[in-house]
Amino acid sequence: MRLGINFGYQDWGTGVAAAVDLAQEAERLGYHSVWTAEAYGTDAVTPLTWLMANTKTLNFGSAILQMPARTPAMTAMTAATLDLMSGGRFLLGLGLSGPQVVEGWHGQPYGKPLGKTREYVDIVRTILRREAPLEHHGAHYDIPYNGPDATGLGKPLKIIVHPRRADLPIYLAAIGPKNVELSAEIADGWLPIFFSPTRFRDTYGAAIDAGFAKAGGGKTLADFDVAPTVSVIVGDDVDTLRGFAKPMAALYIGGMGARGRNFYNDLACRYGFEDAAKKIQDLYLEGNKRDAIAAVPDELVDEISLIGPKERIADRLEAWKESGITTMIVGAQQPEALQIMAELVL
Repeated sequence: MRLGINFGYQDWGTGVAAAVDLAQEAERLGYHSVWTAEAYGTDAVTPLTWLMANTKTLNFGSAILQMPARTPAMTAMTAATLDLMSGGRFLLGLGLSGPQVVEGWHGQPYGKPLGKTREYVDIVRTILRREAPLEHHGAHYDIPYNGPDATGLGKPLKIIVHPRRADLPIYLAAIGPKNVELSAEIADGWLPIFFSPTRFRDTYGAAIDAGFAKAGGGKTLADFDVAPTVSVIVGDDVDTLRGFAKPMAALYIGGMGARGRNFYNDLACRYGFEDAAKKIQDLYLEGNKRDAIAAVPDELVDEISLIGPKERIADRLEAWKESGITTMIVGAQQPEALQIMAELVL
């Protein structure tokens, strides 16, 4: 099992120096990768580039680049650029996000996520292969554009630079069964959130197996990087530390989506926390965030996080090692958390 570190949603105006120090410490400890995120604040590419420029061997991944924010061609250009600049250290993590962000922030129709993702990845891969000028005419993307308001002047183009890797690894963020199946079929890796190692096969096994079968060629988990982000918080007071992990869980389960269209709430229900998920969502959408945070079950936090002193983390880490994941992306801001995980895993 490899280790990565996820910087999440940082205040990059004040935290960039500390982030560079943490990335360099991860590199010294033998970590595989560093990942940056975006929602509707700072973007993922700019800080990733900064961190990449201050390291030498680490891989760097986007977790995630939001697909509605960029055309597939722009994403392919960005991926090719970062991979060239870093000497082949870039990992392209993509995600569609949810309807609230897609329509409320980017002003794009949410549409049909499975079909849109399939076309998007196909276009990016076509550009990176650079075998022929780009032509794609699908239900979601039309290149060259030939709609009723087209000028008629568009022509198929081939990316000017020669990408370093035609097979640059593409990861997809997914939690719904159909999206996970698509990831297993068309992607090189999967970026799950709120991952429970003890429920991996029961929750996702059928979807992953179906995706591998559609991919053909005997694709298995040996060809597919399962890379969940896991909150790791080191300290002696477990109850207090759980309190640091609960706000994010409450935000996603309660507030990242409307009733009936919250994928994270659905996941908590699939884990068996239906009553708690409903309570968290009701409280959060009513504006009572404090009680929503308090309603996050300790048992859920313990399933999806590694919290406590080194001995407790070591004990609970065994389930993660046995689960079959290949890269654990540590969500941590403590240098001691990075060091302890390196000691226990690497």
